Amino acid sequence: MKGKVVQFRRGRKTIHEKHFLIEVPGVSNREEAGKLAGKEVEWKSPAGKIIKGKVAAAHGNKGVVRAIFEKGLPGQAVTTEVEIK
Repeated sequence: MKGKVVQFRRGRKTIHEKHFLIEVPGVSNREEAGKLAGKEVEWKSPAGKIIKGKVAAAHGNKGVVRAIFEKGLPGQAVTTEVEIK
C-alpha cells in the first residue's frame, strides 16, 4: 500500500523530527486510519537508502496517520511516497 508524506508532526513552536503525517489514498476517516496502526512504513531515498518506521496512530478525523521513523527523514521527503506493509 502506498502513502504520501504530508508534513512533519509539529506544534506551534516545536517540530518532532522523527514523526511524520502520512496521507493514505482510500482512507477517509479516523476508524479506517486506526486499522493501519502498528504496520511497518518504509521510505526510499533517491540514493536507494531505506529508512524504516511504524504507523503509531490516526491523526485527526480525515484519515491521516502518524508514523514514527527510526531516524528522521530529510525535508525533501515531504510530498514523496512511502510504502506501508
